Amino acid sequence: MSKPAERKDSVWSIGEGAPEETEKRDDSQRSTLFVEKPQSGTVSVGGNITFIAKVEAKDLLRKPNVKWFKGKWMDLASKAGKHLQLKESFERHTKIHTFEMHIIQAKENYAGNYRCEVSYKDKFDSCSFDLEVTGKIPIVFVNGDGQDDAGELDFSGLLKRREVKQQEEEPEVDVWELLKNANPSEYEKIAFQYGITDLRGMLKRLKRMRREVKKSAAFAKGLDPAYQVDKGGKVRFMVELADPTVELKWYKNGQEIRPSAKYIFEHKGNQRILFINNCTMTDDARYYVTAGDEKCSTELFVRDPPILVTKGLEDTSTYVGERVELSCEVSEDDANVKWFKNGVELTNDPKSRYRIKVEGKKHTLIIEEAAKNDNATYSVMTTGGQSEAKLSVDLRPLKISLALEDQTVRLGQEIHLKCEISENVEGKWYKNGQLIEASDRVKLYHKGRIHRFIIASAAVDDEAEYMFVPDAYNINIPCKVHVVDPPKLHLDGLGENNTVTVVAGTKLRLEIPITGEPTPKVMWSRGDKMITDSGRIRAETYSDSSCLVIDTAEREDSGPFRITLKNEAGEDTALINIKVAPNVTEVGEDWCVMTWEPPANDGGSPILGYFIERKKKQSSRWMRLNFELCKETTFEPKKMIEGVAYEVRVFAVNAIGTSKPSMPSKSFVPLAVTSPPTLLAVDSVTDTSVTMKRRPPEHIGAAGLDGYVVEYCFEGTDEWIVANPELTDKTKFTINGLPTGSKILVRVKAVNAAGESEPRYHPQPILVKEVIEPPKIRLPRHLKQTYTRRVGETVNLVIPFQGRPRAKVSWQKNGSPIDKNQINIRNTENDTIIFIRKAERSHSGEYDMKVEVENLVDKATIDIQIVDRPGPPEVVTIEDVWGENVNLSWKPPKDDGNAAITGYTIQKADKKSMEWFTVIEHYHRTSATINELVIGNEYYFRVFAENMCGLSEDATMTKESALIAKDGKVYKYPIYDDFDFTERPLFTQPLVNTFAVAGYNATLNCSVRGNPKPKITWLKNKVAIMNDPRYRMFGNQGVCTLEIRKPSPFDGGTYTCRAVNELGEAEVDCKLEVKGKPPQSNSSIPLIIHLKGNLG
Repeated sequence: MSKPAERKDSVWSIGEGAPEETEKRDDSQRSTLFVEKPQSGTVSVGGNITFIAKVEAKDLLRKPNVKWFKGKWMDLASKAGKHLQLKESFERHTKIHTFEMHIIQAKENYAGNYRCEVSYKDKFDSCSFDLEVTGKIPIVFVNGDGQDDAGELDFSGLLKRREVKQQEEEPEVDVWELLKNANPSEYEKIAFQYGITDLRGMLKRLKRMRREVKKSAAFAKGLDPAYQVDKGGKVRFMVELADPTVELKWYKNGQEIRPSAKYIFEHKGNQRILFINNCTMTDDARYYVTAGDEKCSTELFVRDPPILVTKGLEDTSTYVGERVELSCEVSEDDANVKWFKNGVELTNDPKSRYRIKVEGKKHTLIIEEAAKNDNATYSVMTTGGQSEAKLSVDLRPLKISLALEDQTVRLGQEIHLKCEISENVEGKWYKNGQLIEASDRVKLYHKGRIHRFIIASAAVDDEAEYMFVPDAYNINIPCKVHVVDPPKLHLDGLGENNTVTVVAGTKLRLEIPITGEPTPKVMWSRGDKMITDSGRIRAETYSDSSCLVIDTAEREDSGPFRITLKNEAGEDTALINIKVAPNVTEVGEDWCVMTWEPPANDGGSPILGYFIERKKKQSSRWMRLNFELCKETTFEPKKMIEGVAYEVRVFAVNAIGTSKPSMPSKSFVPLAVTSPPTLLAVDSVTDTSVTMKRRPPEHIGAAGLDGYVVEYCFEGTDEWIVANPELTDKTKFTINGLPTGSKILVRVKAVNAAGESEPRYHPQPILVKEVIEPPKIRLPRHLKQTYTRRVGETVNLVIPFQGRPRAKVSWQKNGSPIDKNQINIRNTENDTIIFIRKAERSHSGEYDMKVEVENLVDKATIDIQIVDRPGPPEVVTIEDVWGENVNLSWKPPKDDGNAAITGYTIQKADKKSMEWFTVIEHYHRTSATINELVIGNEYYFRVFAENMCGLSEDATMTKESALIAKDGKVYKYPIYDDFDFTERPLFTQPLVNTFAVAGYNATLNCSVRGNPKPKITWLKNKVAIMNDPRYRMFGNQGVCTLEIRKPSPFDGGTYTCRAVNELGEAEVDCKLEVKGKPPQSNSSIPLIIHLKGNLG
């Protein structure tokens, strides 16, 4: 039986490349399929050459599978194009298959080793041949897009466009050498390009390959680190033994391989050979062979054939919003295909707009709703080819089905704008060119092709030009909205019947608010006479109000005035009654002076006089002030209460009788001025100013205090000058702008609603000249010692000082100026502030403060210490180990955290668990003895340093461990006698004589102790109580309780509680007396309360 010929170059290794045949075989064994093999050839640059292979089909039921390769693995089927063509034919008479490879316009980089493989079922044949290219090397461009330069034998054409530089020979690519030298981030890209599908297995095997192979004593020549074969191919494993008598076994993933039609074993001298026929993906595994106790392993990689693009992408044009499908077909079902948009890879992410659909060999990229940004070049790439197409997305022509219409709406009504366009696209609304956003007031709706704009209640500001602009279209749909509002008078502030009262002799300015859109026209009239905008009685009109002005009101001005509003939306009118009342001209502490005009009509009889009445404003009771007629038109009411509002009115009297009362006067309040301010004194003086201070008046009164007026005059003059044009309520005031060396007199008046008080004078003239005050630093007490803060805390120090005039403050740190970028200094006239937001160790030091006033100086020093946690102690050593004790010593830390070390914390850890436990805290020395360690354990120790900020972040651990060795002594445990906890029963709380009320539950309580737990028995009159439902017995934590339910007088008697255990017994008793039920009217039960008190 003849074996199938070995496939040349199907087996390759990382170190040596493709193995060569070392044994010679006859032609019948090596060429089972080839009738004619391709022969090596030579061609000049730019020339053409053809390689021919023939296969006899006499014993074949179908056409054999033929592949052409360059180097070890480059499948030339994916490179067919302009420079490479593959042809095949069949001669029926001779039954010969002819396969041809044409190389057109050869280039020098085409030179190298080529291989032709033919396979049919389990038969396989292979043939290698060489191509030599002579001549100069042209500069060519390799394009993986399959255009004019397709057919280049350079795999980089699948990756990107690049320039092919001059080279002597196309090197054979070893993918595992690429992986070993590549960055791990490029593993996935290389695996996809070279057909490796199991990325995880590749990484594991690559890791094993990097291990150093030790020299074997059993194997003279071992397996190569890795082999690769195409799917359906044949692979050969060969080892050479040092001793041919050693038993040898082959394994696949740990399972021994037995001879079969798939696995063929061959022995030749010291060589042991394993053939694997018709390789599948399940043969991709780890193999090893054992010889005695030694093992030699390798990895087999089964590579899928390149995936070809059998039907490419086609250029597509569509409209925005349409569904787009870009489809291609490949040579294998469910193949690994990558999609790209302008060179950027697309993934099948659920959140992505792009969806990739696979149906067998058909791969489709789906875009549900195309957009303008989808205009791009889309490409698909497989391991054996690629295709690309352009997608063009345009907008559909837009038509306006329903345009916006101009609207006129009333104020408060709905504004509803609606338009319809031919496309279902979003859009934006604009108002006077400004973008409108949806809000609670403005609603924007889009449903299909209809867009609506709604404002539920129109306002004046909503009048504008509106415009709708569809997205992505240069079209706008405009309209205008006009908002109108009928005119309206707002008379809410007027009195009954729209009556307005004005005091005679005063000015009336009556302002009536008005509304309306457009702004209404206003007309005032009195009777048939129109009121103009000039004269004593005139009208003033504004955009939102209208005013009726009467200068110096007279009695004749009383009467109705009409106001009328008009605009395009309507009109509004109203009558306003004006009445002139008596006038109060002067007000005192408890008096006033009032005047009035005689009546216009005396009734045909001379006026004899007037009666005057007054009332409090909050009251309705009028009181007559004169019982004799007042002949004049002036009167002075008296005896009024200060601070209370009053109104007055007047009656006219003639011989016929008394008239109706006049309109009440405007309310007034009798008020008195305050007393003069007190304690006026000089606070400070400069060369151009004087600061005065004072106290409030002793008596202020009901009018309160509005403020003070400060006045001054120069010595020798009587002209008083007001220093503050506006009232001041402060008790200090500075008079500025005074000439140096002058003398002034100062006075102050208090002011309230009643007027100015009597002035308070400063007793002496004041010389305007600054007095020098020596500098004096008033250092706070806590800053006289070292000021300590932790790292990261805020430092905010306020140091007050004295000194005039113009004290100069300067700071230094450790004799050098302060860096203001790290430390903030703020100076005022009376203090200085040093502020550090986050303190650092470098801020520690002595801060020198100096205050200068002319030639006078005062100094102070502040010591600031910024502390932090210390560093760990230096070397911790084990000085001695004896018994259960270990002596440790260490050195203080180099960094004490800028604070004194207050102690150390020592921890121990068992070497087995390395769990740390504190053994000593707050220890002050630098050596310590650790006691009571467990014999047989081994310990490590570490030490923390401690200061006022806490423990150091790290600890210093002993480099060596301390073993508590066993000294051979047997520890004798002390013998302790068991403690006797037994005790006979003992009542700790006895029963108490009790009174109960018939019909109400009663309880008896006591407490007992004993060990073992005693048995409790209750007795009545020395008779045990057993199974009586009227009694309930229970106990809890030694407290025994007997409850007697609704007792009667017959339940009275002596009750006993008996406790018994094996050590003895104890009894306690009490008397219970049950009294008759109290009358129903008595709701309290004092006996029960007394009973519970005794039991508690």
